[in-house]
Amino acid sequence: MKPAHSLTPSILALALASAVSSAASWADAANLTHVPHANQKITGMTAPNILSPELIEVTVAQGSTRLENPSTLTNYYGYINDGPMLPAAGATQTPGTNIEATKTEPDKNTYLVLPRQHGADSEYDYGNRFLFQGHESGSLGANGQKQGAITRINLDADGAHRVTLLATTDKNGAALPTFDGSTWYPWSEHLLFTAELGNKGGVWQATADLPSVVEDLSGALGRGGYEGIQADSAGNLWIVEDAGGKSGSINKHAKQANSFVYRFIPKNPQDLTQGGKLQALQISSSRGPIVFHSGNADADILSQDMKDLHTYGMNFPTRWITLHDTAVDGNTPFDANALAKTKFATPLKRPENGVFRPGSRFTEFYFDETGDTNLQTEAPDHGGFGAVLKLTQADPSADTGTLTMFYKGDAAHSGFDNVAFWDEHSVVFVEDAGDTLHSQRNALDSGYLFDVRTNYAGANAPAPVRILALGRDASATLDSSIGSVSGNGFQNDGDNEITGFHVSDGDPTISGILGAKKPKPFTQGWRVFYTQQHGDNNTFEILSAQKRERHHREQE
Repeated sequence: MKPAHSLTPSILALALASAVSSAASWADAANLTHVPHANQKITGMTAPNILSPELIEVTVAQGSTRLENPSTLTNYYGYINDGPMLPAAGATQTPGTNIEATKTEPDKNTYLVLPRQHGADSEYDYGNRFLFQGHESGSLGANGQKQGAITRINLDADGAHRVTLLATTDKNGAALPTFDGSTWYPWSEHLLFTAELGNKGGVWQATADLPSVVEDLSGALGRGGYEGIQADSAGNLWIVEDAGGKSGSINKHAKQANSFVYRFIPKNPQDLTQGGKLQALQISSSRGPIVFHSGNADADILSQDMKDLHTYGMNFPTRWITLHDTAVDGNTPFDANALAKTKFATPLKRPENGVFRPGSRFTEFYFDETGDTNLQTEAPDHGGFGAVLKLTQADPSADTGTLTMFYKGDAAHSGFDNVAFWDEHSVVFVEDAGDTLHSQRNALDSGYLFDVRTNYAGANAPAPVRILALGRDASATLDSSIGSVSGNGFQNDGDNEITGFHVSDGDPTISGILGAKKPKPFTQGWRVFYTQQHGDNNTFEILSAQKRERHHREQE
């Protein structure tokens, strides 16, 4: 047994020690080789993940990794306790009878270097380096909603202590919802998790140690289809909503913009339960504020404003509109999406995640739109294939700013989801295009590296660099096949997707929030993670191939 010992350094000292202990082997984004092709989607065939040759990946946890503290809900990192991991020979999927366990779908990762963390084994030293995630799926609970969980991968631990189940219920005993986004909020020293569940979604805060104390913050931050969440240097929270809109009656393969970007200004950053102001972003064109029109999906889908928003070189003034102030409106949970519509905020095409550009002093916020994830979209010039948008403000608390499109998606670069800056000038957006678009374009998901100094509208602009061509593991291949049979009630997703792409040095102080430092992967404590969601639900760490080769040579 690995002996326990007292961890005496402060959080700041521990983070600094981690940073200086790493060997210098920074993988410069300019030197990452483009992977020439995405993996094809071939019925019944698996495919390996392909990274730029300068990179390699290692598994830090997989769906079948047994939890050190199993529960009645789940015994494993990626499976609910409601069936076998693989169907029995000859089993047939029918409605109401699942032939394999429900996958928990570990989602967005948050890496932290923390001292004195505990697990189920009081005699064990769990180390200092941890990767936290909420889970996007689960089995139906007594309230008719899927029950979620929060886990912690103990990166310094052995196999038996590798993954700790932190929580399945909140402090009042209510089942947790399924979670998508996560981040660390150092002012109050809590993890924040988002639930993408429409008017049942919201933000929950959780302590990082076991047992984790989890609280619903929806009385302050509202309920919405929240996914991406980030803090700025002023302690404000920026939340990106993924709420799918209605298809048009004419434009049947396109959807009405129905999601909003929010900013929460807390009354007291040390205690988010005290409330504050929730705001939503309003974008204006020459015709006035761009707003949602109920019952007019087709008109909104192909509106001139939506086309202009997705046209290179156009700039739009923005301002933040207050939706809810707990000092005035109280702390009863409220529907943020509905308020954003009634107060004339601007709907967007399923924005999922956003991040501040390092070195910008939190004045540049890049966020993506997933789009319609359908090759047959009638709105290719109106955000149908998604986009990357850039919001610029004088400071993170400014009331006004300017929005412009940084990159316009197309069939080969679509369904953008998670995002992380690789370095000061390079940002990674990864796809979650979905099974339908995978089949239509015969290509699985990819992760792309963009240079924010590049004008992608130019005739000679380079294409983004593919640094990851995601494959499809055997479980996902099987699930895709089972799920392709219409009406059989299969509960698991099919093709793998990329989620939880995360670049961090784990610094848990205010100086360590994402966007405060210029990342340097593989040196000074900076690490890179992602999860191959669905199927086997493997969580990987990406490493420098050069550093690994040098280590092997030194061992010879």
